[in-house]
Amino acid sequence: MEQNLKNHSRLVLGYHLVLSVATIALLIGSIINVVHSTKENLYSATLLVLVAVILLLMFVFLRTFPLKAQDRAIRAEEKLRYFILTGKALSSKLTTRQIIGLRFASDEELVALADKAEKENLSEKAIKLEIKNWKADTYRV
Repeated sequence: MEQNLKNHSRLVLGYHLVLSVATIALLIGSIINVVHSTKENLYSATLLVLVAVILLLMFVFLRTFPLKAQDRAIRAEEKLRYFILTGKALSSKLTTRQIIGLRFASDEELVALADKAEKENLSEKAIKLEIKNWKADTYRV
């Protein structure tokens, strides 16, 4: 299947749906358990809330840390690609989000679209909407 604006984002059901719902359910259930707990089981009920909070934080960080690393790699790749095409450095005024949007532009569109993104302060989504010849990025998770 050819990648385009409508199908380029990925949703992993096991992670984005099952794990997120299960973690939130555990947190809510453990809080309800603390509220209804007796003095004898308050300590263990509180520990369960702590476990749920730890799992929720892990759920968030397990996604955000690798994405940050991928964003850095994309930024470096697009700066190099722009330099190869123009012999000049990519504008430092472009944000990481804008550069991430530019990664889908073909070589023929990249330079003009980067200039337009800088001049008009286009959002990542607006940049993607401007792309005529989509360059797939199948390695991003």
